[in-house]
Amino acid sequence: MAFSADELRVLRRALAIALHPAPLPDEDVQDCLRLAGAVDEAVGEAGRLRAFLLADLARYRNALPGSLSGYLERLQDALAAGYDPRPEDLAALRALRGGPVAAALLDRCQVLAERSVRARLAGRAVPATAPAPRSRLLALPGGRAAEPEKPKAPAAPAAPARPPAPSERPAPKPSEVFPPRRRPVPPPQQRAAG
Repeated sequence: MAFSADELRVLRRALAIALHPAPLPDEDVQDCLRLAGAVDEAVGEAGRLRAFLLADLARYRNALPGSLSGYLERLQDALAAGYDPRPEDLAALRALRGGPVAAALLDRCQVLAERSVRARLAGRAVPATAPAPRSRLLALPGGRAAEPEKPKAPAAPAAPARPPAPSERPAPKPSEVFPPRRRPVPPPQQRAAG
């Protein structure tokens, strides 16, 4: 995740305020809330991308042996991103271990799976395969909370309650993430003047 210069400026101000609480102008509060929203969106997008990649890995695993090279490539990418190999991966690699890449991946996955099992048996936490949702930033110390509260208007009569609309976007389709490649259009032929 990378921050823009403006986002770094807001982050620096928020950290300074956290160290030395003081009342904030409304503009600073809004900047901090926008930055928190952008971070939440980036974390959510990373989670959606990870879910897509894991689903893609499962599709390739289910299409074996015809999808051998695609499966091995996606498994390597998933392992590099911290994926904990599943029993289905170990079974697939055992069936494919005649190839050098599959044999090397099988060795690597067995080590990772054994480490994960030992950690669970020892009662240690195993790294999650997806990031945990981050709680929303509701207030900053010294921000609006330092101002006196205004009296609230009386509540309206209760209407039948609706569940809140889901805030997460659906996972993107593969065609949205990886658009089809277009063939380059050849330049028009120039006509010779006669």
